[in-house]
Amino acid sequence: MRSLSLALLLLPLTGGAAVKNVSTVAELQAALAAAKAGDEIVLANGTYAFNANVNCAAEGTQALPITVRAASRHGALVRFNAVEGFKVSGGYWTFDGLTVEGTCAADQDCEHAFHVTGHAEGFVLRNSRVRDFNAQLKVNAAKNGSGVWEIPHRGLIERNEIYDTHARATGTPVTKLNIDTGEDWVVRDNDLHDFSKAGGISYGAFMKSGGKRGLFERNRVICAKDRALADTSIGLSFGGGGTGAAFCAPAFDASVPCTPEHSDGVMRNNIVANCSDVAVYLNKAANTRVLFNTFIGTTGVDFRFASTTGEAHGNVLSSVIRPREGGTFTAGTNLTNVDTAKWTSWYVAPLKGDLTLKGDVASLIGAAARNASVPDDFCARARPAASAYTLGALEHSLGDCAATTTDGGTGGTDAGMADAGTGGTDAGAGVADAGSGGADAGSGPEKELPEDEEDGGCSASPGLMPLLLTLLVPLSLRRRARR
Repeated sequence: MRSLSLALLLLPLTGGAAVKNVSTVAELQAALAAAKAGDEIVLANGTYAFNANVNCAAEGTQALPITVRAASRHGALVRFNAVEGFKVSGGYWTFDGLTVEGTCAADQDCEHAFHVTGHAEGFVLRNSRVRDFNAQLKVNAAKNGSGVWEIPHRGLIERNEIYDTHARATGTPVTKLNIDTGEDWVVRDNDLHDFSKAGGISYGAFMKSGGKRGLFERNRVICAKDRALADTSIGLSFGGGGTGAAFCAPAFDASVPCTPEHSDGVMRNNIVANCSDVAVYLNKAANTRVLFNTFIGTTGVDFRFASTTGEAHGNVLSSVIRPREGGTFTAGTNLTNVDTAKWTSWYVAPLKGDLTLKGDVASLIGAAARNASVPDDFCARARPAASAYTLGALEHSLGDCAATTTDGGTGGTDAGMADAGTGGTDAGAGVADAGSGGADAGSGPEKELPEDEEDGGCSASPGLMPLLLTLLVPLSLRRRARR
């Protein structure tokens, strides 16, 4: 009877959520502006062109996220001629299956496709293709109206293709996934490729600024796949180029050094290839585990500065794993200094990330002790229960798997029809993060983009319904569990 009463109570509360089908810019703007927890905004095949950023401040909940998705994967092309695209400051937004493209005449005018700030926890980007921004994703803390810093925790970035069609000519940082602050972010099963900053340093992805428990797993990062290798490129990082102390969690105090930049991070089962600098850069990254990765055509792994600690086990790589300037780590079994001839004898096109088996890899099989933190491999196949694993990201004892690259989205035309863009002033124009200086990767602190005023859509209040659902649904589950 109690369950029935609860169900009846929930019925009117969930009635506000809706599926909203849109096919024009105006319809999309209206749906975003009126968004409520549980809404699903579905974009028909077409082109949606914006000349200003879109602010997403409505509140979803963990049980009822706000979802923006393409009716057919990659069929909806969202173009931004704006410094920022979707600026997400509300909790629990999911973006699924979109193609998002920067179209600015000057690269410095297209900073972020997604800017996730403040209390925008539970953000999800999946199954999407995002190209031609300086940082396709930017995540950072922001002060609320009471002057208290709020941090976007527990984001998920999965199964996306992220790349640029040309080297970015900009004075601002070039990092495809730029995650500053935040705990328990997961970046998995993504293809990041072809990124560089003309005359500067670029990263595939990093987490920093006082973050905790970040996870990079089963990603393929190819600094140069469809273009020639140029400039300075780095694969993955905890710590990145460092953070100005005033922007670093938890103190957010200019007098408190940002150390560690990140703690308790894990990198496992990643493939990083064809980068001019290191595959992994650990800058003030405490208790970091680098486990069963394959790093091809890079200068290895750096554990740098005294607050950087951790372990490296099960990796196979072209160069070495090194401590720098006080960094320390425990070395398990790793195969280092693998030369080009050996890589090409094993795999079809290793520098392009195609690890289809070509030759005898028996020397890798069973060569590293089992690690409980690595239950599967790059292809999400369960590692054997035996005491030994194959070195690297692929568990070759299970046979071949589809460790090949995608087409990068450049092999055809995105589906869609032309649609008039909207006018207005771009929001979010900010100053550059200070890049890393000198020959070493990531040696300089960063400044965050200034927070801009809210304007535009996605500003609907969550109302009472999501709050009550948040309270009542867990209560119902607890009652059920006690029976």
